Amino acid sequence: MTANFQVCIDCADPDRLARFWASALGYELEPPPAGFASWDDYWRQVGVPEDELGGGADSIVDPDGQGPRLMFHIVPEGKTIKNRIHLDIHASGGRSVPIEVRRQRVDAEASRLADLGATRVRALQEEGLDHYAVAMRDPEGNEFDIN
Repeated sequence: MTANFQVCIDCADPDRLARFWASALGYELEPPPAGFASWDDYWRQVGVPEDELGGGADSIVDPDGQGPRLMFHIVPEGKTIKNRIHLDIHASGGRSVPIEVRRQRVDAEASRLADLGATRVRALQEEGLDHYAVAMRDPEGNEFDIN
């Protein structure tokens, strides 16, 4: 039996990252649970301290219900080291697509995400290797790849 799971991302500004990743992945901001006007109202009811609230939207979901929920959690410290886990966004179409077309698709997606606030770090390619990807950072510096 498979396990249901979510991916939690620590951050300073949950609303900003939720909106970025929703646009990046084609996800939607998750509405607060029924009976609550906002997520802060819900979290208050659960007992979360007031100083941990105020982040706005803090989770996103796949509108088709296939992908995992992503939750953005406020933490006081900033990012200081490389992620131990990162997301890969598949934009190339896969190995059946010629490498030049894959490169164009990946670069186009990298440009789109840069327009949303991401930073392009470098192209990931090696002579003789049938692979092309772009390493990027989200608006808070978390690493991710487009391939």
